[in-house]
Amino acid sequence: MRMQFTETQETLEVHDHAQGDPEHFDLEHQSWNAENLCVESYHEEILYYTSRWDALCPYVNVSPEMIAMAQKPFIVYAIPPESPYGVPINDKYGLVHAGSEAFWTEERRSRKFKELDKLCKDLVVTISVIAGKNVSVEDVYAMGGEHFANYYIHDQEVEGFVDYIRDLDILLIQVHAPNGDLVLTDVSILLPERSQVYGSFCQWNRDYKNKSPGIYACLLASRWTANNGYQYYNLGPVDDYGYKALFVTDHEPIFAMALTDADHPLALDTTSPLHTDFKPEVWNQIRRHT
Repeated sequence: MRMQFTETQETLEVHDHAQGDPEHFDLEHQSWNAENLCVESYHEEILYYTSRWDALCPYVNVSPEMIAMAQKPFIVYAIPPESPYGVPINDKYGLVHAGSEAFWTEERRSRKFKELDKLCKDLVVTISVIAGKNVSVEDVYAMGGEHFANYYIHDQEVEGFVDYIRDLDILLIQVHAPNGDLVLTDVSILLPERSQVYGSFCQWNRDYKNKSPGIYACLLASRWTANNGYQYYNLGPVDDYGYKALFVTDHEPIFAMALTDADHPLALDTTSPLHTDFKPEVWNQIRRHT
């Protein structure tokens, strides 16, 4: 079959894959085949597809092979800013310039951090750097299984995370209360080529919500970033998370791609991601305008 796009886009052919032996693709930190590329997502009861790296990974590369084999509607978020693919959407990454002294000395931020340190002074912090190749799917569920269930993160997206980190390191921060309770587990991906630490997920114990565990995790990760030669801690998308404003110093555009038929129910529903994240005129636009 063929997918037809406008003159500013591309026409790509789907490759035939032998049943039971799908062709395998690798692209930087990602690997996939026709069977595991697409993850079922839903807007209300409307089915569409995202990639296996969508929920937990920072920068998702695309290729002609991936675009050709994807089921539609297919949305890829967070395409690297230097990529020729994708278009800017209505959200952005919030970056913390933790490597800058000015970040730590800004008056309001410095005061808030001191208050948070005082609030959490009885907690015990453990920080580890772990080679991603040594992390299994079972390990990741032990770190964040409750979080994944609460936020409807698919098993295939957890598998995608393990795939993504196989040649990277992760930063694991755990905080315990004096009685031994696990207060929070925070996991970030180390991206030395970008001098960046990407906050992938944080699971925290709601019995300790008075300690502001989510914000405390951001502070601990930002400190580690500064103390270990990285410039930026990436908080991920920020438009829906007001608490991140205390940390954000820079914004980075998020580039994405939406492949859809114009008459698909997702395209006809004006509350769907195709409308809230994209403008209809960029649906099926594969390459960004330079």
